[in-house]
Amino acid sequence: MPLVTVLPHAELCPQGTQFEIKPGRSLCEGLLKHGVAIEHACDMVAACSTCHVLVRAGADTLPEPDDEENDQLDNAWGVEPCSRLACCVRVKEGNLTVELPKHSRNHARER
Repeated sequence: MPLVTVLPHAELCPQGTQFEIKPGRSLCEGLLKHGVAIEHACDMVAACSTCHVLVRAGADTLPEPDDEENDQLDNAWGVEPCSRLACCVRVKEGNLTVELPKHSRNHARER
């Protein structure tokens, strides 16, 4: 099974984490199931950008984002070429390394 590595995030995942995920599952579901409380204001229907993540490794194993995802990414804070919406990412066979942005569309996570 693919392995997801989450880089440390001061609030949501201070130590970072790793977990296996079944191919075909959404990255957002996997993160939530494994204790990473990523925002998902639209209940994972790609209608917001609060589950924005940065795929730092393994993006080449994922399908390209569709128009709906790209439209929502236009609303995300700190978008980079590796940006994806976790609710839209269906994990395939490859391993992923993801970073959770410091800010989300709903609020700033600065302290």
